[in-house]
Amino acid sequence: MGNADVQEHLKQIVLSLPDAPGCYQYLDASGIVIYVGKAKNLKRRVSSYFNKEQISAKTRMLVSKIRDIKYVVVKTEEDALLLENNLIKRYKPRYNVLLKDDKTYPSIAVTNEYLPRIFKTRRRTRGATYFGPYSHVPTMYALLDLCRELYQPRPCKTIMTQEGVESGKYEVCLDYHIHRCKAPCIGKQTHDEYLRNIAACCDILKGNTAKVAQAMKEEMQSLAAELRFEEAQAVKEKYDLIENFRARSEVVPGLRQDLDVFNIISEENVAFINFLHVTEGCINQAFTFEYKKKLDESDEELLRLGIIEMRGRGLGGAKEIVLPFPVALPEEYATVTVPLKGEKKKLLDLSALNVKQYKFDRLKQAEKLDPSQKNMRLMKEIQQQLALPTPPLRIELFDNSNIQGEDAVAACVVFERLKPCKKDYRKYIIKTVQGPDDYASMAEVVYRRYKRLKEENGTLPNLIIADGGKGQMEIIRKVVEDELELNIPIAGLAKNDRHKTRELLYGFPPQSIGLKPESQLFRTLSAMQEEVHRFAISFHREKRSARQTASELDNIPGIGPKLRTALLQKFKSVKRIKEAPLADLQSVVGAARGQKIFDALHATQSE
Repeated sequence: MGNADVQEHLKQIVLSLPDAPGCYQYLDASGIVIYVGKAKNLKRRVSSYFNKEQISAKTRMLVSKIRDIKYVVVKTEEDALLLENNLIKRYKPRYNVLLKDDKTYPSIAVTNEYLPRIFKTRRRTRGATYFGPYSHVPTMYALLDLCRELYQPRPCKTIMTQEGVESGKYEVCLDYHIHRCKAPCIGKQTHDEYLRNIAACCDILKGNTAKVAQAMKEEMQSLAAELRFEEAQAVKEKYDLIENFRARSEVVPGLRQDLDVFNIISEENVAFINFLHVTEGCINQAFTFEYKKKLDESDEELLRLGIIEMRGRGLGGAKEIVLPFPVALPEEYATVTVPLKGEKKKLLDLSALNVKQYKFDRLKQAEKLDPSQKNMRLMKEIQQQLALPTPPLRIELFDNSNIQGEDAVAACVVFERLKPCKKDYRKYIIKTVQGPDDYASMAEVVYRRYKRLKEENGTLPNLIIADGGKGQMEIIRKVVEDELELNIPIAGLAKNDRHKTRELLYGFPPQSIGLKPESQLFRTLSAMQEEVHRFAISFHREKRSARQTASELDNIPGIGPKLRTALLQKFKSVKRIKEAPLADLQSVVGAARGQKIFDALHATQSE
């Protein structure tokens, strides 16, 4: 089928689409589903993909692959939401956002046995009810510990049947004797009581701790009224346990309604979403997950998918959803609230804190596996902070060094992907400047550096950083832009009175870029500044030492370059040559020359 035939085929399908809610599927030439979407109005939504003026480059790539369109009409928008989620899970289309696999997160299982068990698991199979998954594992363990302390569900893995219990097939084990189990397998605890305890555990796992606590309080009061004080005391101890747990987990004491809270942080290729389910002011379900973007999806689209995903797993289900911005959901699905203050805003901020921490942890984990990711992230941060057209893969820094104009030198250090590229480091002896003039020295070195690169078609940097403030930046700008007519972004690293990095400057006139001193980017830039300073100082010291060495040994008649080199190789410095005994000097250069050098150096000292 030619391109014109394909376009005509797709056009006819679009024209025949109904003005009704539903889901649509795009198929490629192999008949594979490459994208699934939902719409309030199928005709209007699908038509928008073929409007060339409104779609992005990534969407144009998707459209170029479409060879056929299938669709399903549903009654309501809510049905469309659920169907879309199910179809994405079924087909895993190439161009839909990808929910990162969460199989590594544990859940709590309550089995459907005659004597149900409660335990942690990472696998979900039939024959159990699951709570979770829990991205914050300590929360899961706290819930398991609470259930065990209150109700002692059997910890053994033995499959127990009603026939086996009634026939006395099982024997009491150590768990009964150490009070970890009440031995329902041999009738020490009745089956009805055991099932009531399991039901109470399920209430706790659902977050209904207030309901469990109230039932305990009523039981305690009933027992006390019947003068059964020992039994009432045992219930009171359990009541105190659950009240203590509620006090520790209650984040909004005044809130007495169920809420689902969502927040999102979105980056270029990935989005992180946090979900909190709040019951009676307590967070009883918390989960953070990530979506890998495919088609520049908006935060609203991703958050909607996240809400459907969580409810599809049986998590949440509150009639009110708290969000950071409005998201289009069917009216019958839930009420959307975007709080600006109050208790619900406090919960939204807590969700934002959780999603930021999750993002930080994921980045750290990824950087450990692939250290280059860290540098790429920092380069993108520099690009964003300075509004650069591309990430600064190559950065060059300059610094001067002299003492009152003596032995004036400069240095250029090069960083590629934020790593020192020492083979491209360059040292410069200042040739045209007399006296201590840092601005003129910088102008000379920058001109020499980039004039040569320009003439030789060398690799130019994506960013130049001056070891200094506004003055140094302006000098570099005049040379690079006005004299050499090059377009290279220029920044500056200003220092404080203690010669430590104070701020990053950018733009003309230069403006301070707000970086926190404790941030990774600030520390990286400070280390780069220290590196260019170290390199310049080291070169200055070499030049000064060479001059001083030359001035003392070269003044001695008969001492040439070879003899001077031999002495320095043996004694390492002029100071040690002066301190050396006559015999040691003579062993290197001979008796006559050794005596001559010894007399000359010590005559200088006596003067």
